[in-house]
Amino acid sequence: MENRTIQELFSRKSVRVFSDEKITEEEKRLILEAAIQAPTAGNMSLFSILDIQSQEIKDVLAKRCDNQNFIAEAPVVLVFLADYQRWCDVLESYEMTIPPMGEGDLFLAMQDCIIAAQNAVVASESMGIGSCYIGDILENYEDNQKLLNLPKYVLPVSMLVLGRPTKQQKNRTKPERFKVEDIVFTDTYPDKDTEETREVFKRKLNVGDAELKQRLEGYSKRKFEAEFRMEMNRSSKAMIKSWNK
Repeated sequence: MENRTIQELFSRKSVRVFSDEKITEEEKRLILEAAIQAPTAGNMSLFSILDIQSQEIKDVLAKRCDNQNFIAEAPVVLVFLADYQRWCDVLESYEMTIPPMGEGDLFLAMQDCIIAAQNAVVASESMGIGSCYIGDILENYEDNQKLLNLPKYVLPVSMLVLGRPTKQQKNRTKPERFKVEDIVFTDTYPDKDTEETREVFKRKLNVGDAELKQRLEGYSKRKFEAEFRMEMNRSSKAMIKSWNK
C-alpha cells in the first residue's frame, strides 16, 4: 500500500542549497502550527520557537555555527528553545512556590523541543520544502543568549533552516542509514564483539575491511577531534550550569 508520509520519511534528506522560490507566509504559518501540534510532556509545550527574520542575526548565527553560509541564505531560520520560563513566570505571578529547576526538567523540555522541530520537518517535506538541522546552535551559548535575549530557563536546543531545494539537492543521493537489525534490539542492549560491530559499519558504509578503517579515520577527525565538538561540550556545560543556578 502506498503511504505518502512513509515515502517522504524515507526520501527526506538535508537541504543546504536553496532555489529562489519563496516560502509564503501562509506556508510558514502552517509549518509553525504543525510544530506546535507535536506531542508534548503533560501538554505543557516546554518549548518556544524563534523565527529569525533579521538578516543581521542570520549572519551572526551562520558565522558562529562553523561559518556555514547557507544558514544566512536560507529563506526561513527557526531556533527551537527549551522553555520553562513561561511556566515559571505564570506560577510566580500567583505567588506559587517553584522548586529549583533541575537537569530532568531540562531534558524533558529538550525532548519537547526536538519533537516539535521534527514535526516542522515533516510538515515542510510534505509541502516540497527542504530542511536542515543545525546542531551547532549548542555552541557559543553565552554569546547566543545575549544575541537572542534568552532568560534563565530558556536554552537553545536546535536550529532548523528551511527552503525549496535546487534540482541538484533534489537529485542528491540520500546517505545510507543503519539497518533495522543494527539499531533495534529486544528488551536489553546487546553485547557485541569487535567483529560484529565492524560488520554493522561495513553494511552502513558499504565498504570492505580495507576501506573501513580509512573511512572511520575520516569520521574521527571530522566529528570527534574537531574544535566544534570541544566548543559544543564546553557550551553545553555552561548551559546546564546556568540552568541550575
